[in-house]
Amino acid sequence: MTTTTPNSPLVPESSPPPIAQSGPVAWLRKHLFNTWYNALLTVILVGVMLLAVWGMFNWIFNVAEWAVVPNNLALFMSGLYPSEIYSRIWAILGVNVAMAGVTWGLLVRNQGKLFSRNVLIGVAIICAGFIILPLTRPSALTLIALVALALACAWGGKTLGQRKLNLSQFLAAGWFLIYSISLLILAGGDIRNSLLFLIATIAISIWLASTVFKLLTNAAIIDGISDNIVGIWAMRVLWFVGSLVLFLPLYGFLNVPLLLKLITIVTYIAFVSLLVPILADRRTLTTFVIAALLFGLGCFAISAGLDAIGGFLGFKPIGTNNWGGLTLTLFLAITGIAICFPIGILMALGRRSNLPIIKGLSIAYIELIRGVPLISILFMGQVMIPLFLPEGVRPDNIVRAIVGLTLFSSAYLAENVRAGLQAIPRGQVEAAASLGLNSPLTLSLIVLPQALKVAIPAIVGQFISLFQDTTLLGIVGLVELLGISNSILANPKYLGDYAEVYLFIAMLYWFFCYAMSLGSRRIERALHTGR
Repeated sequence: MTTTTPNSPLVPESSPPPIAQSGPVAWLRKHLFNTWYNALLTVILVGVMLLAVWGMFNWIFNVAEWAVVPNNLALFMSGLYPSEIYSRIWAILGVNVAMAGVTWGLLVRNQGKLFSRNVLIGVAIICAGFIILPLTRPSALTLIALVALALACAWGGKTLGQRKLNLSQFLAAGWFLIYSISLLILAGGDIRNSLLFLIATIAISIWLASTVFKLLTNAAIIDGISDNIVGIWAMRVLWFVGSLVLFLPLYGFLNVPLLLKLITIVTYIAFVSLLVPILADRRTLTTFVIAALLFGLGCFAISAGLDAIGGFLGFKPIGTNNWGGLTLTLFLAITGIAICFPIGILMALGRRSNLPIIKGLSIAYIELIRGVPLISILFMGQVMIPLFLPEGVRPDNIVRAIVGLTLFSSAYLAENVRAGLQAIPRGQVEAAASLGLNSPLTLSLIVLPQALKVAIPAIVGQFISLFQDTTLLGIVGLVELLGISNSILANPKYLGDYAEVYLFIAMLYWFFCYAMSLGSRRIERALHTGR
């Protein structure tokens, strides 16, 4: 038997472990220069990339004629909007920046410091860019003032959010109000014909009706009417007469055919005849009629009061033919996104419905729209939408374009939402049923929030696609960003400047699309969609 020792020749000498190398040089040696042919390929590719970058920078700084962009910046931003009232465009930007600041402050109200070091550095870089860049230098002071406005509103939003914790629940309503204000400023005209006036009138009328109703309730007037047969019959008459007063002006405005008027009135009379006896001996009838009456009187009083004052209430009206550029593109995209989102959700739910008619109609709508190109829908919208409306009613070209975009995008969005609905396990519905929740509550509180959370990437992708699809609207006569760019290039002074113009608008499109993508990633991170 033989034994070995560490120094015995039968045991091979062990080599020391390799020295671990780290750093950029070691990474390059390992991944790019580990063999002679990889090193050759690396050198060739780096040389080609350097030549391409050098050529691009040489074209940007020495060859390109960028004068076309600053000379026509107003056209790029607002199209043919009258130059003497560009202050409206700045006002629209100001109210949106202020609302964005308030939103920022409300969303970060629980953080210890609002303006961190990185935020202040970013703000300083942005302000310096406004001053240094030739494109923004003429409006640098205004842009810096807007940045200061955003910071001030953010501080105010955080302060209010800490005092009133439920204030963030009204952000969606606030943005809708800002949208209405922006549309009023952009379009001008009598404020009494605007969406903002309608919303304000309804809100004030509801407040007045609720206040007067509380006074009537405290005075026991509601109970007195409900217990009196004369009062009950008075409520019936008020309900019927008030409805006719509502219908007749509406019919006169819409030019509704006589047969449709008769059918609608007969249907309404039958409905009242069936419903009124059910509520005749209940306080509900009196409550409903008095509340509706007070609301109608409030709307009438506000409108009549402004009519009695007379005069011009609003801005100078600007026709939609003067809308254009980036302003029109953003308006079309935001409006289309806001409308197609609820329609897409309804179509997705309808396609999964157990009711054959609803399911069949939803499937027919989705498959029909998805089988037709967008440009065909836009052309059909321009031609066919007036055919479905009463004689003499012709919607604006922008309204037709929004309808076409909405119909097209909502069909694709419905499939994105349906994919999210299918990703929810059936056990979620069964668990909700075991807790006693009915189908609407289960859908709205449990299934739909999870489905939308799963479908966020696909939904945002559809929103980005809708924003990019606005470039097709130039074919139907709208001078959005791409359309106004083609108009600028038709000027003999700027013939041949295609690369400069298209590169500039490509950067604008990329900025807004990347902003939407960045926002979706932030939402996913906040909702922990990857876990």
